[in-house]
Amino acid sequence: MRVLVVALAALLFAAGPAGAEVAAKSGLTDLLQAELARFAGPGGPYKGGVYVKNLATGEQASVNADDHFETASTFKLALMVMAFQLAEHGTLDLDARYTIKASDIRGGSGIFQYHDLGLQPTLRDVITEMVITSDNTATDIMIAKVGGKDAVNRWLKANGYTVFHLQRTIFEAFRSIYELDDPKNKDLTPEQLYARMRDGAAFDTMYSRIGKDLVRRALEEKNMLAVVTPAEMGRLLEGIEKETIASKPSCEAMKRIMLAQQAGARKIPHYLDVPVAHKTGEYFGVTNDVGIIYATSGPIVVALYSMGYTGLEGEADDRLGAVARLVVEYFDGAAR
Repeated sequence: MRVLVVALAALLFAAGPAGAEVAAKSGLTDLLQAELARFAGPGGPYKGGVYVKNLATGEQASVNADDHFETASTFKLALMVMAFQLAEHGTLDLDARYTIKASDIRGGSGIFQYHDLGLQPTLRDVITEMVITSDNTATDIMIAKVGGKDAVNRWLKANGYTVFHLQRTIFEAFRSIYELDDPKNKDLTPEQLYARMRDGAAFDTMYSRIGKDLVRRALEEKNMLAVVTPAEMGRLLEGIEKETIASKPSCEAMKRIMLAQQAGARKIPHYLDVPVAHKTGEYFGVTNDVGIIYATSGPIVVALYSMGYTGLEGEADDRLGAVARLVVEYFDGAAR
């Protein structure tokens, strides 16, 4: 399924307590607010949040960093971390091979759906595709492999995330779109749903009927795939970069995966000439990007979330890139 609507939302941005505290020290929060305020789109309930931390200096800035946002595919980073932790504990073998079945195939992003059934990637391969091509088939395979949604949420809670939680599998999220169009679709099997999603013309016709409702529903927390705050995602990224969230070899492997990102070139990396390890996320009215920028001044954690914009995808992505450029210019300029 094509991502039809994405956005950067900034009209209603206001600094949270943490952001205001740092602004007094550095002024970066004020710069972020000024930059983001230029990106208001035409009408609608815009909302955005940013968390930034330079890990070399400890300097932070944030805008709505404790508010709740739709993660879209950025939640896949938590699933990756959980899988590597389980591997370290000996309860998951990342070198084991998984045979992909018809019932595993998911639409949307990713490459496994285009291969013959019976493909046998290692779980490490599955995790890699889940991140670098945001593969939705890989994602639901890994949710099942780590024990399901409840196990994911227990792991998040045990690791101190009070907001971050997974509400749906990819299959459940996609099926809910078709349920909105016709309640009878609640009984669709994975195979039936994928067949529907492959019919792009039929989806476009359906979207003409329910598109506005999909964007509106995406802003309601109960309808989100997963929920997070920018600050909590920033903490997860910091743990990967500082190699505190898992062993050094595991964190190095996760960073290599994130550095191989194949999506989101117009987001955080767009205007930068330094390496970026990141993960994107898109949904109806949503565009996000989170990651680690390896700037001259040191590694910078950046979590950019936005919901409710109704403009063009490319424009929304460019705006995320503009924020990332501002952050790097701020820190690297200070380092000179």
